Amino acid sequence: MKITTPLFEAGLKCITKCFLRSLGETGTGNAYADWVRTQAESYRNAGMKDLMAGVADDEYIIGSPGTGNWKTAKWRLAVDLVAHAENLESSLHAVERAPSEGRGQPGQFTSIRFVFTNKLNWDDKLLLAFDALVLSEMLGLKVGLGKIIHGDNQATLKVKISALAGAVRKLTRAC
Repeated sequence: MKITTPLFEAGLKCITKCFLRSLGETGTGNAYADWVRTQAESYRNAGMKDLMAGVADDEYIIGSPGTGNWKTAKWRLAVDLVAHAENLESSLHAVERAPSEGRGQPGQFTSIRFVFTNKLNWDDKLLLAFDALVLSEMLGLKVGLGKIIHGDNQATLKVKISALAGAVRKLTRAC
């Protein structure tokens, strides 16, 4: 079974919900859930536009970079991409790539997630850690830091992924 971002998110709320979603079951309409989904998507799209405005046109990509070597890529920012690793699949909002610090050294990758609420919760951090875990496994590199851009003022919270990796692995085994 492939564990995707929506499936992982469902597991954060309720392991039974995760199980049912993995079987293809869907819930009935929920006006509040629809509103939250719309707000989150709108905030994510605005945040991606703001990030792209801060870099030159030739330094960002939209979507997955393809099969090329990410470690030697020239882009600084990738937005709206999907990462795959074994039975995991994550829909990443954005990834920053810092150039390598020396010859033969890989660049540093930072997963970025947008959250429209002013106050973050544990689930927001675990979703970021899930993104980073999938990216890390796909690249074969440690992704040690993630960022959550959130709230009305687009505050940025840096999150150490290693502190959350154990909880993410435990949840992925449970789903």
